[in-house]
Amino acid sequence: MPDPTAGLPPRFLRTPEAARFLSLSGRTLEKHRTYGTGPTYRKIGGRVVYAIEDLKAWADRGTKTSTSDPGAGTVLPAKRHVAASADAARLRR
Repeated sequence: MPDPTAGLPPRFLRTPEAARFLSLSGRTLEKHRTYGTGPTYRKIGGRVVYAIEDLKAWADRGTKTSTSDPGAGTVLPAKRHVAASADAARLRR
C-alpha cells in the first residue's frame, strides 16, 4: 500500500528548519519563543515544532508595500517588550 503522504512537504518543522524557513538563526527563533514575540509553536513529546502555516502567518504580519506603509501588523524584534512583560507579571499573580 503506497504512503499517501509520500512526496508532500513536512507539515511541522523543528526549530532549526523553521529558522531556515524564515531566514533567521535558530537562536533568534528561540528568543522569540521566550519573549512571546514569535510564531505559534507546539510541544509534541517535549519537542518544539512549528506548523508551516503558522510560520507564514507570522511572517505575513510584517508585510508592507512601501516604507511609508503602516501595514497590517508588526513583527516585533526578539527582545523583551513592556506589554509582554506586564502580561507575564499579571499572569504570575
